[in-house]
Amino acid sequence: MGSRWSNDYYCESEGIKMELKVLATAKAEKHDILITRPRIKVWMATVITIVVLWTSLVQLIALGELFGASLLKGMPYCFSSPAVDKFLAPTKVVLPPKRNNKNNGYLLVSCNGGLNQMRAAICDMVAIARHLNVTLIVPELDKASFWADSSDFKDIFDVDHFITSLRDEVRIIKKLPPKVKRRVEQGLSYSMPPISWSNISYYEKQVLPLLLKHKVVHLNRTDARLANNGLPTEIQKLRCRVNFNSLRFNSQIEGLGRRIVKVLRQKGPFLALHLRYEMDMLAFSGCAHGCDSKEEEELTRMRYAYPGWKEKVINSELKRKDGLCPLTPEETALVLSALGIDHNVQIYIAAGEIYGGEKRKASLLGEFPNLVRKETLLEPSELMYFQNHSSQMAAVDYLVSLDSDIFIPTYDGNMAKVVEGHRRFLGFKKTILLDRRLLVRLIDQYSNGLLSWDGFSTAVKEAHAYRMGSPKRRVIIPDKPKEEDYFYANPQECLQLLDEPLEST
Repeated sequence: MGSRWSNDYYCESEGIKMELKVLATAKAEKHDILITRPRIKVWMATVITIVVLWTSLVQLIALGELFGASLLKGMPYCFSSPAVDKFLAPTKVVLPPKRNNKNNGYLLVSCNGGLNQMRAAICDMVAIARHLNVTLIVPELDKASFWADSSDFKDIFDVDHFITSLRDEVRIIKKLPPKVKRRVEQGLSYSMPPISWSNISYYEKQVLPLLLKHKVVHLNRTDARLANNGLPTEIQKLRCRVNFNSLRFNSQIEGLGRRIVKVLRQKGPFLALHLRYEMDMLAFSGCAHGCDSKEEEELTRMRYAYPGWKEKVINSELKRKDGLCPLTPEETALVLSALGIDHNVQIYIAAGEIYGGEKRKASLLGEFPNLVRKETLLEPSELMYFQNHSSQMAAVDYLVSLDSDIFIPTYDGNMAKVVEGHRRFLGFKKTILLDRRLLVRLIDQYSNGLLSWDGFSTAVKEAHAYRMGSPKRRVIIPDKPKEEDYFYANPQECLQLLDEPLEST
């Protein structure tokens, strides 16, 4: 009996314990639920609050852009992005589709001359490669000319952009495939300088057969090798596309150019003066007007020192009267004043060192005190990377010249011509094209007292009223391509011309 009671008591006790345990568990779970629910509510409230805040922020920014920057004036920096940040923000790049065509061979090209001579040549070579259905190797830049610049293509231009932006027109690669390269090393390629100012038919009849035979043709001189006129419209437009879109300077050069323009713009408008009164230009052209006997001897020695400069004996004064010499700094000061250029305007010298140094610059600086150069606008550390690389420095000047309010070249060299054409493409930006033959005659008359200042100024203004880079047709001179208008100075096939009839001179 006692044993049964004991067992019953044990079972009852265990039941009570189990019941208490269940109750305790249920109570604990209920307690956890009561704790968890507030946590969920707090979390949801936090999320909703964040969403509301971000929505309000987006709406506030949208309102700021809609009603103008003044609405957000004084607000924290995060509410508005500087223009430079928007400019540098990565954008989605949409590449053109690759062009599938038969490959008739590989074209190697070695450019010669200064930056803008090479620039035009690269545009020509792309057009030729496209027309002949050949693969173009990224052009080799001149390292042996007077400037002795060691820069490669990638040191000046954005090579990847050059390749991808044209892939729907022509196949461009950075180097020859190994098997093809071995053919070149074994002497199985063909090298030649193409004939200057040639029509596209020359490349079809003379160069294409060589490509089909040898697989690789090396054009070892590329300056002025394609005609200005008489080419298919698609060829002309491709030359423009390469020049104005695909030949983009690399990020370092673009950045430095923007930096200089920003510094200049902070002080107002500016004029870019391509003052080509540099030692190499004077020696090459034989122009020594205003130089003393010692300087003339120095220029003559330089001319004889370079075998590639074929003209040795030059009558300096005769060339000047024919308008074939760059204006001197003194002549330039007179012309700018006669044109009515504000004497307080910033003048950026887009050129190298002026021959004769400070003494030759004195008259120009006296008339226009806000004369600046990249070396005076920037710290030496900012230019250090570009020193001793004339083509890279010229590229910086090119960018500043493009963005200037007025561009005035004192000599019609390659940079003057290519910048003129690029400014036309950008909307016929004002480019004053000096009539040097007339100007030296007027300057001499004024200097000799045969013409008053008012008479001189009036004559200069009247002569240049229609030489401001406005729309006009290229001058075509059959059988005299060197004397006709240069394609890259006025690529009329690619410009949005005005409706009224254009001048032919």
